[in-house]
Amino acid sequence: MNFQLDFIEDKVEFYEAHDIKTLENKINKQIEINKAILLKVHSVTHQMHVDENGRTLYSAVVHFKAK
Repeated sequence: MNFQLDFIEDKVEFYEAHDIKTLENKINKQIEINKAILLKVHSVTHQMHVDENGRTLYSAVVHFKAK
C-alpha cells in the first residue's frame, strides 16, 4: 500500500459582506482555520462598491501560503 501526503502550499479565498466589520470577522475566522493546516496570510486585497441604491458591498481576496 502506497500512502502519499500532498500539502497545500497556496490557497486563495474570496469574501464579501455588506459592512466592513462582518468582512473582517469572516476573514479572521478563516485565518484561524487555515492556521491549523499551516497556512499563513501572504497578502490581502479589498474593494468597496456602492450600488445604485446606495448600499455598500465590501469584498476581499486573501492569499494564504504555507509557512
